[in-house]
Amino acid sequence: MQVPSGRGREIALLTNPTAGRGRGVRHRDAALGRLRDSGFVVRNLQGRDTDEALDLARACVADGVESLVVCGGDGMVHLGLQAVAHTEVSLGIIPSGSGNDVARYLGLPRRDPLAAADRVIASRTRRIDLAVSGGRYYATVLAAGFDAFVNERANAMRWPRGQMRYNLATLGALRTFAPVSYSLDLDGVSARYDAVVVAVGNGPSYGGGLRITEGAALDDGLLDVVVIQAMTRRGLVRSYPRLFAGTVDEVEQYVHHRVRSVTVAAPGVVTYADGERFGPLPLTIECAPRALEVIT
Repeated sequence: MQVPSGRGREIALLTNPTAGRGRGVRHRDAALGRLRDSGFVVRNLQGRDTDEALDLARACVADGVESLVVCGGDGMVHLGLQAVAHTEVSLGIIPSGSGNDVARYLGLPRRDPLAAADRVIASRTRRIDLAVSGGRYYATVLAAGFDAFVNERANAMRWPRGQMRYNLATLGALRTFAPVSYSLDLDGVSARYDAVVVAVGNGPSYGGGLRITEGAALDDGLLDVVVIQAMTRRGLVRSYPRLFAGTVDEVEQYVHHRVRSVTVAAPGVVTYADGERFGPLPLTIECAPRALEVIT
């Protein structure tokens, strides 16, 4: 008789029940059954709020579980990073959010929780880089311009779901947004830009597939800093579809740097990373090479 591949191994499954308008719970229930049927001992966890969920995640890592598996979107992945970065505990993902960019990076099934659970059961892992600022990690892109302004609006919207929410938030933000004056320190080299977008990518996309830092690699030890210099609102609208196609580098105002560390400063800008409010500028962001073991 074939022995289930998870026999006796202990993992934690931490769920955001509000992810994907209830999809988190449905995907959790499906994945939980599959994981337990395979022989895993599963701690089924759900925090009452973000702080409690992070406490639960850190307690499981301290207890020595083999993997922390998060069920949710990029925000839930973001929470998991804070618990497992620079440890030997791997991070697994059951995607159930709106964007799921990290799952997209790793080629994980984004609509099928049973197939995603099978990836956890197979337990094939790789080491990838993270970005870190002030002890806080992110996996995707830090948005520090018009993109962050859009995130602020999108996160306040209850409808619609998925990418369309970002599209509508973009249209609304265009009415009031103006270019901002930025000061950057790029591995010790100073630069100034009047810009509509400044993005610091560990990976190539955010916001459900907006490929702002196209070409960013997860294991090169570098951050990709993209600046879109000042342009008209019409120019910004015309450039927007290029984010989906990964051809934003064809825009005349596009500037791209690859660095190990960047400091970004500008007045009145609140940043977002992994779709989560990250903090006001100025910020210094560094690459943390091979900081995460992730199940692929």
